[in-house]
Amino acid sequence: MPSPLAPRYWGAHLLALVLVGTAVALGIWQYDAWQAHRTAAASDVTHDEPVPLTGVLGPDDPFPGDQVGRPVTVTGTWVPEGTVYVSGRPDAGVDGYWVVTPLAVDGSDGAALPVVRGWVADPDDAPSAPSGAATVEGWLQPSEGSGQVDDDPTDDVLPQLRIADVIQHVDQDLYGAYVVASSPEQGLAAADLEQLPEAGTFTGIRNLLYAIEWWFFGLFAAFIWWRWVSDTTRAPTGSGLAEGEPVPDP
Repeated sequence: MPSPLAPRYWGAHLLALVLVGTAVALGIWQYDAWQAHRTAAASDVTHDEPVPLTGVLGPDDPFPGDQVGRPVTVTGTWVPEGTVYVSGRPDAGVDGYWVVTPLAVDGSDGAALPVVRGWVADPDDAPSAPSGAATVEGWLQPSEGSGQVDDDPTDDVLPQLRIADVIQHVDQDLYGAYVVASSPEQGLAAADLEQLPEAGTFTGIRNLLYAIEWWFFGLFAAFIWWRWVSDTTRAPTGSGLAEGEPVPDP
């Protein structure tokens, strides 16, 4: 009977180990995302004292789920050429736009944080984007992902404040988050968290379902490996002749 530890089987064992390990890791990642949604829904930090952004989030860090709405202060330099307008932001029954300009954060090697400077009914009425150094205070928010499609990626109007879309309008790295300024710029109405698009009820549970799906795939891969090992190393069966019966000449 062949040994399952024979060198010729090592490749199959390694492949099974990689598949199962990857499925488990991806399942844990999705499970952690589900837990982050639950934590964010259960906590409200919007009324806490502002803290420096550098103590909450780095330029390459994933967004911490328990920091949604955290008041932060950010110091840096405006990037006016990266200004965009986010549609679908109602204010007092009027559908308008968020005016968003990146702020290159001091001490971040040039990474910028999109800042919602305020609200306007028509982008043509928005004041010119600021330049120079500034310190902004506002509420920290994760990148949006409502699934809306940008019908015209060549203009400066976006259907959602998704970092992957904003980065197409700047020549530098962006944080995986943005800030809604608590004090609007002159010429703009205040933008607030009530203007955020409603999160779907399926947003959090979807991550849990993905986790279960990955773990099921890992179990299936382990089962296939076990069956293959069993079939490969099984002792050969008889040829159908009675024990002791001579094999006839061909």
